[in-house]
Amino acid sequence: MNSSSSSDSSEDLDKKQLPAHVAIIMDGNGRWAKKHLLSRIKGHEKGADAVRMVVRACRELGIAYLTLYAFSTENWQRPQKEVNALMTLLIKFLKSEQKELAENDIRLAVIGQVERLPADVQQALRETIDLTRHNSALQLNLALSYGSRSEIVRMAQQIARKAINAELEPEEIGAETVAAHLYTKDMPDPDLLIRTSGEMRVSNFLLWQIAYAEIFVSPTYWPDFGKEEFVEILKDYQRRERRFGRV
Repeated sequence: MNSSSSSDSSEDLDKKQLPAHVAIIMDGNGRWAKKHLLSRIKGHEKGADAVRMVVRACRELGIAYLTLYAFSTENWQRPQKEVNALMTLLIKFLKSEQKELAENDIRLAVIGQVERLPADVQQALRETIDLTRHNSALQLNLALSYGSRSEIVRMAQQIARKAINAELEPEEIGAETVAAHLYTKDMPDPDLLIRTSGEMRVSNFLLWQIAYAEIFVSPTYWPDFGKEEFVEILKDYQRRERRFGRV
């Protein structure tokens, strides 16, 4: 993740009009692997290279928040062999990137049901989060064992508990109250949501937070997603007029 600059298409970007928060549904690892007559695990390994690319690009461009949908609550239903391989790959990725994250001022955070992850994964996450906690140039959020509906249920339970304990009156509950009880409470909502592989759905990802996000669906499988395409999507974002329901 060396943040070296180079003359490329990103020079045409308006650095003052970049999204503060980009969220990505990284889809297509399995289909990429099938296309190349490889195992699904090889597809996930190749997808890790695209993760490094997009983290590096966000750091170079000055984007403050990047949230990657790495493992959903529904992904637990995949074959155990694939789940185990994904967890092993995650540990390997975290340990291999710790030094790079630290040197490039990137802070790691996690959203989701972390308690459901294997103990060794939780340990690797804690180590990396602790190592990078004081970094501030880019916050990399990994959505792990994450599902937006379960997040919203968790939020409702927390607010209900406060109401029962007379810590909060029902009339005081508003959008800000809801946002303050989500995993993303300390960050801005995504300005841009990208989904790769051409699927036209949001797959239970940040349902509350993407209410006004600009959405871009790429036909590219995630392992083939490169910096040039990412920059072109950012240019498309800059050409859009964001009205937030206003005229």
